[in-house]
Amino acid sequence: MGEPPHSSTIAGWREWVALPGIGVPWMKAKLDTGARTSALHAFDVEEFTRDGEEQVRFGVHPWQESDSDAVIVELPVHDRRSVRSSSGHVDERVVVLLDLVLMDHTMRAEVTLTNRDQMGFRMLVGREALRQGFLVDSDASFLGGRAPRAARRRNRGR
Repeated sequence: MGEPPHSSTIAGWREWVALPGIGVPWMKAKLDTGARTSALHAFDVEEFTRDGEEQVRFGVHPWQESDSDAVIVELPVHDRRSVRSSSGHVDERVVVLLDLVLMDHTMRAEVTLTNRDQMGFRMLVGREALRQGFLVDSDASFLGGRAPRAARRRNRGR
């Protein structure tokens, strides 16, 4: 876990991120200061109760335009939120807490689960997470570096 970020950590509008707590080492993400909460592409979302605690089971496809390397996850439900999409549609989403690694800094983020198949990025990092010490340069990309070549190849053209 890297040092905590400070206000001078500048990130591009898109960066490679990791979600180590759920076994996703690399995922392209859009950093979106217009979105309050972060969002993750999730499929087969199923809520259930275990030992009196609300849980959610879901799948993650880490690669854009691909269903390769799917990860199945079970986490406690942190919250539920009504979220208005960029098209104005409002839907109720499950919120989970995830550790998110951005530019070698690990932060705890509230993340809504939604189908992002039609979106350009499987993950969107919103301003609540970015407030943990990041400034976004809307003219830059991948300031934190690129994923290893094998990960980029796997993600290309899918």
